[in-house]
Amino acid sequence: MPNFQAILNTIYNDTVKATDKGNVATYIPELAHIDKNNFGMHLKTIDGKVYGIGNYNTKFSIQSISKVLALSKAMSLIGNDIWKRVDVEPSGHPFNQLALLEINDGIPRNPLINAGAIVIADILVSNLENPKADFLNYVRELTGDQSIQFNEKVAHSERETGFRNFAAANLLKSFKNLNNPVDEVLDFYFHQCAIEMTCSQLSKSFFFLANKGKCVLNKTRLTKTQAKRINAIMLTCGFYDEAGEFAFEVGLPGKSGVGGGIVALLPDHFVITTWAPGLNKKGNSKLGMFALEQFTTKTNLSIF
Repeated sequence: MPNFQAILNTIYNDTVKATDKGNVATYIPELAHIDKNNFGMHLKTIDGKVYGIGNYNTKFSIQSISKVLALSKAMSLIGNDIWKRVDVEPSGHPFNQLALLEINDGIPRNPLINAGAIVIADILVSNLENPKADFLNYVRELTGDQSIQFNEKVAHSERETGFRNFAAANLLKSFKNLNNPVDEVLDFYFHQCAIEMTCSQLSKSFFFLANKGKCVLNKTRLTKTQAKRINAIMLTCGFYDEAGEFAFEVGLPGKSGVGGGIVALLPDHFVITTWAPGLNKKGNSKLGMFALEQFTTKTNLSIF
Protein backbone atom coordinates (compact mmCIF):
# COMPACT_ATOMS: atom_id res chain seq x y z
CA MET A 1 0.00 0.00 0.00
CA PRO A 2 1.14 3.60 -0.53
CA ASN A 3 2.63 5.64 2.31
CA PHE A 4 -0.61 7.47 2.97
CA GLN A 5 0.68 9.89 5.61
CA ALA A 6 3.56 11.01 3.41
CA ILE A 7 1.15 11.54 0.50
CA LEU A 8 -1.27 13.55 2.65
CA ASN A 9 1.64 15.66 3.93
CA THR A 10 2.78 16.42 0.38
CA ILE A 11 -0.72 17.30 -0.78
CA TYR A 12 -1.27 19.51 2.26
CA ASN A 13 1.98 21.40 1.68
CA ASP A 14 1.12 21.96 -1.98
CA THR A 15 -2.49 22.91 -1.31
CA VAL A 16 -1.99 25.49 1.45
CA LYS A 17 0.31 27.45 -0.87
CA ALA A 18 -2.54 28.10 -3.30
CA THR A 19 -3.22 31.81 -3.79
CA ASP A 20 -6.79 31.27 -5.01
CA LYS A 21 -8.67 29.48 -2.24
CA GLY A 22 -12.15 30.18 -3.60
CA ASN A 23 -14.86 32.05 -1.70
CA VAL A 24 -16.85 31.01 1.37
CA ALA A 25 -20.62 30.65 1.02
CA THR A 26 -22.28 33.93 1.97
CA TYR A 27 -25.94 33.16 1.22
CA ILE A 28 -26.10 31.38 4.59
CA PRO A 29 -24.94 34.22 6.89
CA GLU A 30 -23.57 31.91 9.60
CA LEU A 31 -21.14 30.40 7.08
CA ALA A 32 -19.90 33.74 5.76
CA HIS A 33 -17.42 34.37 8.59
CA ILE A 34 -15.56 31.03 8.34
CA ASP A 35 -11.84 31.49 7.63
CA LYS A 36 -11.14 30.12 4.16
CA ASN A 37 -7.53 29.38 5.15
CA ASN A 38 -8.76 26.33 7.06
CA PHE A 39 -7.73 23.10 5.37
CA GLY A 40 -7.78 19.53 6.64
CA MET A 41 -7.68 15.98 5.27
CA HIS A 42 -8.52 12.69 6.94
CA LEU A 43 -8.23 9.16 5.58
CA LYS A 44 -9.71 6.02 7.13
CA THR A 45 -8.84 2.70 5.55
CA ILE A 46 -11.12 -0.32 5.51
CA ASP A 47 -8.78 -2.14 7.92
CA GLY A 48 -9.12 0.66 10.47
CA LYS A 49 -5.94 2.71 9.94
CA VAL A 50 -6.34 6.49 10.12
CA TYR A 51 -4.26 9.37 8.77
CA GLY A 52 -4.76 13.12 9.05
CA ILE A 53 -3.22 16.50 8.33
CA GLY A 54 -4.24 20.09 9.03
CA ASN A 55 -7.64 21.01 10.50
CA TYR A 56 -9.07 17.50 10.34
CA ASN A 57 -10.39 17.66 13.91
CA THR A 58 -12.11 21.05 13.54
CA LYS A 59 -15.93 20.95 13.42
CA PHE A 60 -17.68 22.50 10.43
CA SER A 61 -21.18 22.55 8.95
CA ILE A 62 -21.57 19.45 6.78
CA GLN A 63 -24.52 20.90 4.84
CA SER A 64 -25.38 18.81 1.74
CA ILE A 65 -23.07 15.96 2.75
CA SER A 66 -25.91 15.14 5.16
CA LYS A 67 -28.14 14.29 2.17
CA VAL A 68 -26.30 11.00 1.71
CA LEU A 69 -26.81 10.04 5.35
CA ALA A 70 -30.50 11.00 5.17
CA LEU A 71 -30.88 8.94 2.00
CA SER A 72 -29.28 5.94 3.67
CA LYS A 73 -31.65 6.21 6.64
CA ALA A 74 -34.67 6.49 4.33
CA MET A 75 -33.51 3.44 2.35
CA SER A 76 -33.17 1.45 5.56
CA LEU A 77 -36.76 2.38 6.45
CA ILE A 78 -38.74 2.04 3.21
CA GLY A 79 -36.33 0.46 0.70
CA ASN A 80 -37.14 0.80 -3.00
CA ASP A 81 -40.36 2.73 -2.37
CA ILE A 82 -38.11 5.81 -2.37
CA TRP A 83 -37.78 5.60 -6.14
CA LYS A 84 -41.52 6.16 -6.62
CA ARG A 85 -40.96 9.74 -5.45
CA VAL A 86 -37.45 10.67 -6.59
CA ASP A 87 -35.38 9.70 -9.64
CA VAL A 88 -31.70 8.70 -9.90
CA GLU A 89 -30.59 10.77 -12.91
CA PRO A 90 -27.91 13.51 -12.85
CA SER A 91 -29.51 16.93 -13.11
CA GLY A 92 -26.75 18.79 -14.95
CA HIS A 93 -28.03 21.87 -13.12
CA PRO A 94 -27.24 23.73 -9.88
CA PHE A 95 -28.34 22.15 -6.58
CA ASN A 96 -31.21 24.61 -6.08
CA GLN A 97 -32.61 24.55 -9.64
CA LEU A 98 -36.41 24.64 -9.72
CA ALA A 99 -37.22 24.47 -13.45
CA LEU A 100 -36.57 20.73 -13.74
CA LEU A 101 -39.01 20.02 -10.92
CA GLU A 102 -41.76 21.69 -12.95
CA ILE A 103 -40.76 19.88 -16.15
CA ASN A 104 -40.66 16.48 -14.42
CA ASP A 105 -44.08 16.84 -12.74
CA GLY A 106 -42.74 17.18 -9.21
CA ILE A 107 -40.35 14.22 -9.28
CA PRO A 108 -36.83 15.48 -8.42
CA ARG A 109 -34.05 14.25 -10.71
CA ASN A 110 -32.11 12.67 -7.83
CA PRO A 111 -32.05 12.64 -4.01
CA LEU A 112 -28.91 14.81 -3.73
CA ILE A 113 -30.22 18.03 -5.25
CA ASN A 114 -32.19 20.17 -2.81
CA ALA A 115 -35.64 19.21 -4.12
CA GLY A 116 -34.79 15.51 -3.89
CA ALA A 117 -33.33 15.90 -0.42
CA ILE A 118 -36.52 17.65 0.70
CA VAL A 119 -38.54 14.64 -0.48
CA ILE A 120 -36.19 12.38 1.53
CA ALA A 121 -36.69 14.69 4.53
CA ASP A 122 -40.46 14.26 4.11
CA ILE A 123 -40.02 10.46 4.12
CA LEU A 124 -38.02 10.65 7.36
CA VAL A 125 -40.54 12.98 9.00
CA SER A 126 -43.25 10.43 8.12
CA ASN A 127 -41.34 7.39 9.34
CA LEU A 128 -39.41 8.53 12.43
CA GLU A 129 -41.12 9.00 15.78
CA ASN A 130 -38.93 12.00 16.73
CA PRO A 131 -37.42 12.94 13.35
CA LYS A 132 -34.65 15.36 14.34
CA ALA A 133 -33.55 13.47 17.44
CA ASP A 134 -33.80 10.08 15.73
CA PHE A 135 -31.78 11.21 12.72
CA LEU A 136 -29.10 12.77 14.90
CA ASN A 137 -28.89 9.52 16.87
CA TYR A 138 -28.55 7.60 13.60
CA VAL A 139 -25.55 9.74 12.59
CA ARG A 140 -24.05 9.25 16.05
CA GLU A 141 -24.55 5.49 15.74
CA LEU A 142 -22.82 5.42 12.34
CA THR A 143 -19.75 7.07 13.83
CA GLY A 144 -19.85 5.66 17.35
CA ASP A 145 -19.66 9.27 18.56
CA GLN A 146 -22.28 10.80 20.85
CA SER A 147 -20.77 14.30 20.71
CA ILE A 148 -22.17 15.14 17.25
CA GLN A 149 -24.73 17.96 17.39
CA PHE A 150 -26.85 20.31 15.32
CA ASN A 151 -25.64 23.91 15.11
CA GLU A 152 -28.85 25.75 15.96
CA LYS A 153 -27.48 29.09 14.76
CA VAL A 154 -26.78 27.65 11.32
CA ALA A 155 -30.22 26.00 11.18
CA HIS A 156 -31.85 29.33 12.06
CA SER A 157 -29.71 31.13 9.50
CA GLU A 158 -30.80 28.67 6.80
CA ARG A 159 -34.46 29.10 7.71
CA GLU A 160 -34.16 32.90 7.54
CA THR A 161 -32.59 32.82 4.06
CA GLY A 162 -33.94 29.57 2.57
CA PHE A 163 -36.41 31.12 0.13
CA ARG A 164 -35.58 28.78 -2.73
CA ASN A 165 -35.96 25.77 -0.44
CA PHE A 166 -39.40 27.04 0.59
CA ALA A 167 -40.21 27.49 -3.10
CA ALA A 168 -39.05 23.94 -3.89
CA ALA A 169 -41.02 22.48 -0.98
CA ASN A 170 -44.20 24.30 -1.99
CA LEU A 171 -43.75 23.20 -5.59
CA LEU A 172 -43.35 19.59 -4.39
CA LYS A 173 -46.49 20.06 -2.28
CA SER A 174 -48.41 21.29 -5.33
CA PHE A 175 -47.49 18.07 -7.15
CA LYS A 176 -48.55 16.03 -4.07
CA ASN A 177 -44.97 14.83 -3.54
CA LEU A 178 -44.78 16.18 0.01
CA ASN A 179 -46.99 14.49 2.62
CA ASN A 180 -46.20 16.62 5.68
CA PRO A 181 -46.53 20.39 6.28
CA VAL A 182 -43.86 22.41 4.47
CA ASP A 183 -42.67 24.10 7.68
CA GLU A 184 -42.24 20.77 9.46
CA VAL A 185 -40.29 19.18 6.61
CA LEU A 186 -38.02 22.18 6.15
CA ASP A 187 -37.36 22.49 9.87
CA PHE A 188 -36.03 18.93 9.73
CA TYR A 189 -34.11 19.62 6.52
CA PHE A 190 -32.42 22.77 7.83
CA HIS A 191 -31.35 20.95 10.99
CA GLN A 192 -30.12 17.98 8.98
CA CYS A 193 -27.87 20.30 6.95
CA ALA A 194 -26.73 22.10 10.12
CA ILE A 195 -25.07 19.07 11.67
CA GLU A 196 -21.48 19.87 12.63
CA MET A 197 -18.74 17.29 12.22
CA THR A 198 -14.99 17.04 11.75
CA CYS A 199 -13.22 15.39 8.83
CA SER A 200 -12.44 12.52 11.17
CA GLN A 201 -16.08 12.07 12.17
CA LEU A 202 -17.26 12.29 8.56
CA SER A 203 -14.81 9.61 7.48
CA LYS A 204 -16.28 7.36 10.16
CA SER A 205 -19.87 8.20 9.22
CA PHE A 206 -19.34 7.20 5.56
CA PHE A 207 -17.35 4.08 6.42
CA PHE A 208 -20.41 1.83 5.96
CA LEU A 209 -20.66 2.85 2.30
CA ALA A 210 -17.09 1.67 1.71
CA ASN A 211 -17.71 -1.47 3.78
CA LYS A 212 -20.72 -3.10 2.07
CA GLY A 213 -23.19 -1.48 4.46
CA LYS A 214 -21.43 -2.20 7.78
CA CYS A 215 -20.49 0.82 9.91
CA VAL A 216 -17.40 1.36 12.09
CA LEU A 217 -19.16 -0.53 14.90
CA ASN A 218 -19.47 -3.54 12.55
CA LYS A 219 -23.27 -3.22 12.53
CA THR A 220 -25.16 -3.64 9.28
CA ARG A 221 -26.85 -0.37 8.36
CA LEU A 222 -27.71 -1.17 4.72
CA THR A 223 -27.60 -4.18 2.46
CA LYS A 224 -24.63 -4.51 0.09
CA THR A 225 -26.94 -3.64 -2.80
CA GLN A 226 -28.24 -0.51 -1.08
CA ALA A 227 -24.68 0.67 -0.36
CA LYS A 228 -23.80 0.06 -4.01
CA ARG A 229 -26.81 2.11 -5.15
CA ILE A 230 -25.87 5.07 -2.95
CA ASN A 231 -22.27 5.00 -4.18
CA ALA A 232 -23.54 5.05 -7.77
CA ILE A 233 -25.75 8.08 -7.03
CA MET A 234 -22.82 9.87 -5.37
CA LEU A 235 -20.63 9.26 -8.42
CA THR A 236 -23.20 10.61 -10.88
CA CYS A 237 -24.97 13.24 -8.76
CA GLY A 238 -22.82 14.11 -5.74
CA PHE A 239 -21.43 17.35 -7.18
CA TYR A 240 -24.48 18.65 -9.09
CA ASP A 241 -23.41 20.30 -12.36
CA GLU A 242 -19.77 19.44 -11.60
CA ALA A 243 -20.34 15.69 -11.07
CA GLY A 244 -18.76 14.82 -14.40
CA GLU A 245 -15.71 16.92 -13.61
CA PHE A 246 -15.26 15.21 -10.24
CA ALA A 247 -15.57 11.75 -11.79
CA PHE A 248 -13.12 12.80 -14.52
CA GLU A 249 -10.53 14.36 -12.20
CA VAL A 250 -10.90 12.28 -9.02
CA GLY A 251 -12.68 9.07 -9.99
CA LEU A 252 -14.43 8.31 -6.71
CA PRO A 253 -18.02 8.41 -5.45
CA GLY A 254 -18.33 11.45 -3.24
CA LYS A 255 -20.44 14.26 -1.86
CA SER A 256 -19.75 17.93 -1.30
CA GLY A 257 -21.32 20.55 0.95
CA VAL A 258 -21.25 24.35 0.84
CA GLY A 259 -19.58 24.30 4.25
CA GLY A 260 -16.46 23.30 2.29
CA GLY A 261 -16.44 19.60 3.11
CA ILE A 262 -16.06 16.74 0.65
CA VAL A 263 -16.31 13.03 1.48
CA ALA A 264 -15.15 10.48 -1.11
CA LEU A 265 -14.58 6.76 -0.92
CA LEU A 266 -13.23 3.72 -2.70
CA PRO A 267 -15.36 0.67 -1.84
CA ASP A 268 -13.44 -2.01 0.07
CA HIS A 269 -10.47 0.36 0.51
CA PHE A 270 -10.96 3.73 2.24
CA VAL A 271 -12.95 6.87 3.02
CA ILE A 272 -11.25 10.25 2.60
CA THR A 273 -12.61 13.61 3.79
CA THR A 274 -11.36 17.11 3.06
CA TRP A 275 -12.41 20.47 4.43
CA ALA A 276 -11.55 23.78 2.80
CA PRO A 277 -14.31 26.41 3.14
CA GLY A 278 -13.51 28.37 -0.04
CA LEU A 279 -15.82 27.30 -2.88
CA ASN A 280 -15.44 27.39 -6.66
CA LYS A 281 -18.09 28.85 -8.98
CA LYS A 282 -20.09 25.60 -8.92
CA GLY A 283 -20.34 25.68 -5.10
CA ASN A 284 -17.84 22.89 -4.39
CA SER A 285 -14.68 23.21 -2.29
CA LYS A 286 -11.96 24.54 -4.57
CA LEU A 287 -8.98 23.19 -2.61
CA GLY A 288 -10.83 20.01 -1.67
CA MET A 289 -11.36 19.15 -5.34
CA PHE A 290 -7.67 19.81 -6.06
CA ALA A 291 -6.48 17.80 -3.05
CA LEU A 292 -8.60 14.77 -3.95
CA GLU A 293 -7.43 14.83 -7.56
CA GLN A 294 -3.87 14.85 -6.26
CA PHE A 295 -4.66 11.97 -3.89
CA THR A 296 -6.03 9.61 -6.53
CA THR A 297 -3.25 10.58 -8.95
CA LYS A 298 -0.46 9.99 -6.43
CA THR A 299 -1.92 6.72 -5.05
CA ASN A 300 -3.37 5.34 -8.31
CA LEU A 301 -6.44 4.44 -6.27
CA SER A 302 -9.79 5.19 -7.90
CA ILE A 303 -12.70 3.17 -9.26
CA PHE A 304 -11.34 3.52 -12.81
